[in-house]
Amino acid sequence: MERTLKIASGHGLHARPAKMFTQAVTASGHRVTIGRPDGKAVNAASILSIIAAGFENGDEVVLTVEGDDSEKVLDDLTDFLTTDHDEAAE
Repeated sequence: MERTLKIASGHGLHARPAKMFTQAVTASGHRVTIGRPDGKAVNAASILSIIAAGFENGDEVVLTVEGDDSEKVLDDLTDFLTTDHDEAAE
């Protein structure tokens, strides 16, 4: 299952939100990838891959989840990525 969405965090997926996101992916127990629509997808459970990809505020990304209950996991991860975690930290 996949979904296209925009990154909402004001400073993108830098260290803190990237860590929170990868922890959520790992906790889901699913294989999850994230990438730009025209680019290579990376392992969403790897904080180094997420930071290296340089996802910024407003970037369009494709989130893909494999496995049982993938729609619920996709919904939860979509909610995470479409929330501004930088605003919540201020």
